[in-house]
Amino acid sequence: QLQLVESGGGLVQPGGSLRLSCAASGFTLDYYAIGWFRQAPGKEREGVSCVTTNTGATYYADSVKGRFTISGDNAKNTVYLQMNSLTPEDTAAYYCAAVYGWDCGLGSLPGADDDMDYWGKGTLVTVSS
Repeated sequence: QLQLVESGGGLVQPGGSLRLSCAASGFTLDYYAIGWFRQAPGKEREGVSCVTTNTGATYYADSVKGRFTISGDNAKNTVYLQMNSLTPEDTAAYYCAAVYGWDCGLGSLPGADDDMDYWGKGTLVTVSS
């Protein structure tokens, strides 16, 4: 079964950190771009970051640049999103998604949900004191 599974969400205080994981099963992440998206209540889904696994090219939205770091572990078939200096505005459901052949070095994520090949079910991040 081809799937992505996110983990690592939870409740954290402002200024704190969390590391999200996106584990792939049923396929390898080689030549895929893995994107992290988030959706806060009442807001549209936002592309946060992505990494192209075979080139290491990355992209970050301005809202997270300098605070979030995306990385991959090919041996574990997993991509991580390290989130530091979290603020209440980072509160959202976070989803990972994979798309074959996308170059994150283009400076963006695919614009439509249907452009992604696989989606995880999400993990909730709540930043609150």
